[in-house]
Amino acid sequence: MLMATTNDDLLEDLLRLTAAAAVTPLVEPDLLGLRRSWHSCNLVVVGSDLAEPLARVRPAHRPGVVVVGSAFDGDELYRCAFDVGADVVCRLPDDEAVLAGKISDALDGATRTAVTLAFVGGCGGAGSTTLAAAVALLGSRRGFRTMLIDGDPLGGGIELALGIEHDPGDRWPKLLNASGRISAAALRSALPSVDDLAVLSWDQSDVTVLPPETMTSVIDAAQRSNDLVVLDLPRRPDPTAEEGFIRATATLLVVPCDVRSTAAAKRLTGPLRTVAADLRLVARQSRHALSANDVATHLSLPLATQLGTDRALPLAMDQGRFTPTPRSPLTQAATTLLSLFNPPIQA
Repeated sequence: MLMATTNDDLLEDLLRLTAAAAVTPLVEPDLLGLRRSWHSCNLVVVGSDLAEPLARVRPAHRPGVVVVGSAFDGDELYRCAFDVGADVVCRLPDDEAVLAGKISDALDGATRTAVTLAFVGGCGGAGSTTLAAAVALLGSRRGFRTMLIDGDPLGGGIELALGIEHDPGDRWPKLLNASGRISAAALRSALPSVDDLAVLSWDQSDVTVLPPETMTSVIDAAQRSNDLVVLDLPRRPDPTAEEGFIRATATLLVVPCDVRSTAAAKRLTGPLRTVAADLRLVARQSRHALSANDVATHLSLPLATQLGTDRALPLAMDQGRFTPTPRSPLTQAATTLLSLFNPPIQA
């Protein structure tokens, strides 16, 4: 991170913000140093005192430039910011939070925009947690930087199925007071993992309430540090779960193909449509079978994929051995979903 200003008071404010974020910036005190280091850092913060002289020399365009001034700087500050190709103008102290966010991005490294898939069961025991885990594992094994987030405090705990309940790392109760901006790098490094798949789940404590602002902060951090984020969310339409649906690229409603399950899912689709931008159906085979197309028509939802039955899987999950075979129905459904949404691997 580069900071350039001749104004000692402004520099003091900037150094205070970087110290709070545990970032050590490169400081250049003049235009020559700013131009010399223009391409060397992922974030460049230019004081208002140097913005105009920098604009006059027409620097090469680059991302990650912030022009910082005070409330007393006039509209000329915006013209200079435009001329140097700045992403944003921050007036201190009013815009300290915006600038702090940019500094945190510099700490996290290159900002990612993760494909985020939310899974929810259309009825109890639909298999949405199992499919969420399968998609996350498959995505990680295919080279996507992936995080799996268990958003259901009353579920069984997705880490039990993965066999990592005794592994060290943070669980939701450790994050209950988190709000605002969370360091993406710190979140990922604090979690237990399966191979390279980071997992945020619940421990065996009595904590069952998750504040919406905590869910928001965690998902935002996850999206900044991953290619793929998988959310396993509860059926109840509470404000915390809604934060997950709102931030998801798509929501996959898993529904067994029978009359009672379809009727239960019908009651859920209305509330989901108000918060999910892209709601699709995963039709799960059932002994009392309706066709997948019948279920999709009744729910008025596009069919994302069908999910077959793997009779050996429930026992394996009870034993903490969640390893779907390459030809299993679960792997086939997960493969289809990854192909549909195709997360880009970020540099």
